[in-house]
Amino acid sequence: MALWRPDGGPLPTGDGGPAGEPTELTVARRHGNGARGRTVPAVLLPLAEAVPLLAGARHDPGAHPTAACWGAATLHALHLAARGRLLPGLTADDIDAWRAGPLDPADIVHLRAIAAAMPGEAYAVPVPDSRPLRLPDPMGLLRLFVDAVADTLPRTPAAALVAGAPFAAGAPQSLPGAREWAAEAAAGIDAGVRLSLRLDLPAHKLFDAGPDDVREGGPDDGHGEGRGAGERSAAAVVLQVHSLTDPTLVTDARRLWEGEGPDHFGPRSRVDTLLALRRAARVWEPLARLLERPVPDVLPLSEDELNDLLGPFTPKLAAAGVAVHWPRELARGLTATAVLRPAPGSAADGFGFFDTGQLLQFRWQLAMDGEPLTEAEMDALAEAHRPVVRLRDQWVLVDPALVRKARKRELGHLEPADALAATLGGTAEVDGEEVEVVPLGPLAALRARLTAPARPLPQPPGLHATLRDYQLRGMAWLDGMMSLGLGGCLADDMGLGKTVTVIALHRHRRPAAPVLVVCPASLLGNWQREIERFAPGTPVRRFHGTGRSLDDLDGGFVLTTYGTMRSSAARLAAHEWAWVVADEAQHVKNPRSSTAKALRRIKAPARIALTGTPVENNLSELWALLDWTTPGLLGPLKTFRALHAREAEGGEDPQAAQRLARLVRPFILRRKKSDPGIAPELPPKTETYHPVALGREQAALYQAVVHEALDRIGAAEGIARRGLVMKLLTALKQICNHPAQYLKETAPGLAARSGKLELLDELLDTILAEDGATLVFTQYVAMARLLEAHLAHRGIPAQLLHGGTPVAERERMVERFQSGHAPVFLLSLKAAGTGLNLTRAGHVIHYDRWWNPAVEEQATDRAYRIGQTQPVQVHRLIAEGTVEDNIAELLAAKRQLADAVLSGGETALTELSDAELADLVSLRRSA
Repeated sequence: MALWRPDGGPLPTGDGGPAGEPTELTVARRHGNGARGRTVPAVLLPLAEAVPLLAGARHDPGAHPTAACWGAATLHALHLAARGRLLPGLTADDIDAWRAGPLDPADIVHLRAIAAAMPGEAYAVPVPDSRPLRLPDPMGLLRLFVDAVADTLPRTPAAALVAGAPFAAGAPQSLPGAREWAAEAAAGIDAGVRLSLRLDLPAHKLFDAGPDDVREGGPDDGHGEGRGAGERSAAAVVLQVHSLTDPTLVTDARRLWEGEGPDHFGPRSRVDTLLALRRAARVWEPLARLLERPVPDVLPLSEDELNDLLGPFTPKLAAAGVAVHWPRELARGLTATAVLRPAPGSAADGFGFFDTGQLLQFRWQLAMDGEPLTEAEMDALAEAHRPVVRLRDQWVLVDPALVRKARKRELGHLEPADALAATLGGTAEVDGEEVEVVPLGPLAALRARLTAPARPLPQPPGLHATLRDYQLRGMAWLDGMMSLGLGGCLADDMGLGKTVTVIALHRHRRPAAPVLVVCPASLLGNWQREIERFAPGTPVRRFHGTGRSLDDLDGGFVLTTYGTMRSSAARLAAHEWAWVVADEAQHVKNPRSSTAKALRRIKAPARIALTGTPVENNLSELWALLDWTTPGLLGPLKTFRALHAREAEGGEDPQAAQRLARLVRPFILRRKKSDPGIAPELPPKTETYHPVALGREQAALYQAVVHEALDRIGAAEGIARRGLVMKLLTALKQICNHPAQYLKETAPGLAARSGKLELLDELLDTILAEDGATLVFTQYVAMARLLEAHLAHRGIPAQLLHGGTPVAERERMVERFQSGHAPVFLLSLKAAGTGLNLTRAGHVIHYDRWWNPAVEEQATDRAYRIGQTQPVQVHRLIAEGTVEDNIAELLAAKRQLADAVLSGGETALTELSDAELADLVSLRRSA
């Protein structure tokens, strides 16, 4: 490539310019019918160095139009190479050379557009030895340039492995014996035609002919030699020729040979056709017979050849650039769909098979133009041995793959869980291929009802509350699930009114049998108050404490706790219930726990799970909830994890989460406060992270504990090591809270020893000065007692709720706080993180961090819930430069470790290496 400055400026050599060879160059401009030349300074650049410069100039706003055009040509040459459009060939001197090709019509159009846009300077070097001076054809120059780029790219330093081999080495290689081979390869680049095959079928009577009927000659009506006597032709293909430069030009090969074709094909069109036909014959051998004919126009086919063409060879020919066109009247839309339906004798309603374990029938169903074929028609198709068969008084082109499906219609039987996954997901795997699945009969009705929007229901009579729109939709959804004989999981965010939704459903359905509600002890009073408030007159009884009884029940609600349910499972299971409601259902997220096993013993026609966090740690918890609401729905846990959960959690298959969502979405109703239209009346929530410095005593304790513990952990293994890691993490978190908690002091002096406590005092002073109220959460009861004593010493009214607080006392505490008698409520995170309604609080303080943010969100939702009218401020206290600070950063920035923490809590950190653990817990300089 020669670079020059048409404006006469200095050449950009050296100091960042192209390090080419300076020279003088004769350039010319058009002048009249000829050209006028002049000599200019230039720089000669090897093509390998010019390519990146030109590619960059394509989009450089300061580039000359000449450089921009050659840059466009460079990029197109690179695109051709990236698409694998490279063919080996020879120069006129028998030297090995790569060329770009074969070119698509779009490639040629693009290059022509570049040539048309080129200014005169882009092709200013005149044709050598031309008198008078003549300028070259821009399109011809572009083809030479694209070929030159194609020849340069493969000759990289990697070619040193095959140094001296043709088409790899940088030095020219002479191949005088490859002239014929190179001519054919070159034709693949410059051929101006492409081919297609048009299938012509003989008269219908041919297909009715018996095995002894013979067709004399071929179906070419005297053109060509046909097939010999005694050979029956099932069909014939007609060779068609298309122009690459003008895709609208197409003609039969016969017309081209007889001179009747369009003139635009050019003088090489016959040679190009034969060369293209020879290449196509390598893909499908019968085409070689056309090369033996004087006119390669019509090829008679046997039934076997027609079957081959209809089967695997049409896509192979298409990949080689040869299209196959079938007669339009034969394209009857014969299709096969995998259908799923209850096996004969199974539950007629389509839903009962989840309980019975009834297998479901899975088979192929063929259809023509959307109309299913009868069993007799599929039998006739299965017996067909020809590619064209007679169906419903019409001739139909049949794919051999469809014939195989007609012969082997039965695909076996599916377990109910697999059938449900295929029904809701719409696909299933058959012989390693993902195919569409269509449910039939009751299964189709089941999918329609599960996926249809819930029918709207009016406000229930006798309900002393006005339900919000989303609560009405939730009630209607639960009602629809019960109508299907299925359970459901109402997974609204905390505070969106799941309790009143269930009470409204009870008023709507009015079941004769009582409804059993199982909930944490802290929620017994809330359930009773809301039933008495919203459905006065509805019987409600607590099955809890001493003297509990199930005698003389008369409908209504029975309220019990998870602990009581566990100890009295046999008595509860012996009673008849209309429904069983599990509130805060994450308590049974472990299906192997004694609580979950006891709950499963209690039978009822419908089961409702209520939870604000259906998945806290992993998708197995979701399985546990839905397998309780509708047993057998998702199959065994092991199967569920293998088919769905593992791929969705791993994130390797982006479709896995979508497939799982399609499966579970009909059985879980999830709404968040942030969803549009759910809770527009909720005030804003502000979250603030407060990093606080450790006190001098805290920092010394922290460093001493880390130093001692890491030495012991490095010498331990297995369970012992994990235990030491857990002990270290607990100790560090306690030190971050207050030295007195770690040292277990019985009568501590608390002031001026903890950065967190000092900040808590500052926050409380500000909140109480504004007559505000606050919730203070800590995961340690011991720390909560220290805070209670500290606030009492300061004269600040406060109360403490923890796991050992009796139920009646819990309810009195809630009333005192809501009425303003105790502005500071200290709460144990596990005991009070769910179920309480504490909307008087405008502030929520998390004194120490929980490793799972979902648990913290549940605690925050004690204040940020329906009924809250003031803005809520959430304060998270973090000891700066400590393990708390590091974990906060990991949760925000290091997704891989964050996923481990979120899925396994603190136990996941026990698997860290010694170096990772040291990095996690070491005290940073900022502390």
